[in-house]
Amino acid sequence: MSTGTSLLTAEDLEFLGRPLHGFLSVAGGTQPPQPRPVWFEATAEGTVQFFTEPDSLKVRRLRDDPRASIVVAAPVGEPERWVSVAGRVTVEADGARDVCSRLAARYWDLDDQVRADALATMLATDHLRVVIHPEAVRRFT
Repeated sequence: MSTGTSLLTAEDLEFLGRPLHGFLSVAGGTQPPQPRPVWFEATAEGTVQFFTEPDSLKVRRLRDDPRASIVVAAPVGEPERWVSVAGRVTVEADGARDVCSRLAARYWDLDDQVRADALATMLATDHLRVVIHPEAVRRFT
């Protein structure tokens, strides 16, 4: 059953705490939204955040129109379930390295030297933290 609110529930936060990919769409531009898979985390404050490079297309579009949505779905083999979060976005200069480190540990085995080296390279470059402040949360369970 599909339901909607403006807040993430405890069940949403538990689901979004899994290492699943989110599919991000940003507003703006002359083309229709083109979702991209991203690593993400839902915060205790009820926002959803991820990190990205400062010169990425998504950041340029978000500076023009600060609206975005992310959809996260259960993987094949599990009962159908998804959560969609849409809202205004802030682009923050602080906290991106912390988010990057947490997400790398969530999505990768950092005991693998190749992954650990990739994380070190990522941490050596500048990133921004993008935060989606939910205005509409829809879910299917």
